[in-house]
Amino acid sequence: MRAVTPFLMFQGPPARALDLSLTLPGAHLLHRQDTPEGCVQLAGLDLSGQRVRVTDSPLPHAFTFTPSTSLFLDCDSREEFDRVCAALGAGGEYLMPPGDAGFSTRFAWLNDPHGVSWQVNLPA
Repeated sequence: MRAVTPFLMFQGPPARALDLSLTLPGAHLLHRQDTPEGCVQLAGLDLSGQRVRVTDSPLPHAFTFTPSTSLFLDCDSREEFDRVCAALGAGGEYLMPPGDAGFSTRFAWLNDPHGVSWQVNLPA
C-alpha cells in the first residue's frame, strides 16, 4: 500500500470549503482539476503535512459528513487555537465549545459551515 489519504466528498461546489481550509496555518493547495462546468473534479490539499483529497460529487446522494469522522488539529499557541476556531466556527456549529477538556489546555470540536468536523486542540 502506498498511502492512506482522507477523502472529502461534497455535494455542491466545494470551492468555499477549499478556501476555508487554505486559511489554516501550514495549509496549501497541491493541485486542483475542475470540470468544464466549474465543479471541483479533484483537488489535493496539504494540511500541515497531511494530504487530503477533495471532490464535488457529480451524483446526488442521501448522505453527508458525520462528526464521528473528523480532522484533528494540534495548535502551537493559544492565539493560533483562537484564530483556527474563529475561522472554522464562523457559520458552523460547535459540538464542544472551546474550553479545558482535561486532556489538553484548550479543546474544541466543531462542524464548519460545509459540514466537515474538526477537533481543535492546544496540547498541555
